[in-house]
Amino acid sequence: MQDSKPCFVLLQMRTAPAAAARIDADVRAFCAGNGAALALHRAASSLDGSQAYVYLESHAAEAPDGEAIAAAFQARCDWASELRASPLEAMRDFAGASTGERPRFHYVVETDPETGWLDEISRWYDTEHMPGLAAVPGCVRAMRFLNHGAGPLSLACYDLLRDDVLGSPPWLAVRATAWSDIARPHFTNTKRTMFRVVAEAQEGGAP
Repeated sequence: MQDSKPCFVLLQMRTAPAAAARIDADVRAFCAGNGAALALHRAASSLDGSQAYVYLESHAAEAPDGEAIAAAFQARCDWASELRASPLEAMRDFAGASTGERPRFHYVVETDPETGWLDEISRWYDTEHMPGLAAVPGCVRAMRFLNHGAGPLSLACYDLLRDDVLGSPPWLAVRATAWSDIARPHFTNTKRTMFRVVAEAQEGGAP
């Protein structure tokens, strides 16, 4: 039986602050124009409005063509520039302490593990760090992907009710463990970005 696990594609782009108001409608129209081939998972705009991340899901039998998706998206969304499309491999998905509530923010940590450290950092993420952060009040969902396109390789993302969840004592306690002190120095090319959620899957549709 064919695995029905969806493929994810991440579209990363530069934007102007005024574009945030258009992202929701334009992304939904783009997905609708692709029939059942693509579905919206999440779209988010950085707090300064300079960039946007759009996560798409595909349940098609064949792997999605990132270049074709990027070209079609660019043709429809004139507010996007420097567009990159990357296939994402979903690794872990944790329901958060605030699951069921609507997230307002989307926090992303991207990094290339130092050579020889991918397995250890993956174990740290999967068995301690992400389940610990998911359990913090205000966290709706935590997911980790491998970015097989533009990179960095590891992409961990957290859907949050408030952006100040990152400064809460329970969140800081998870970040301050002994294992964290071992793993984090072996992050390279690290990028941390707080986004505002501007579009998400409809209830009853893709998660």
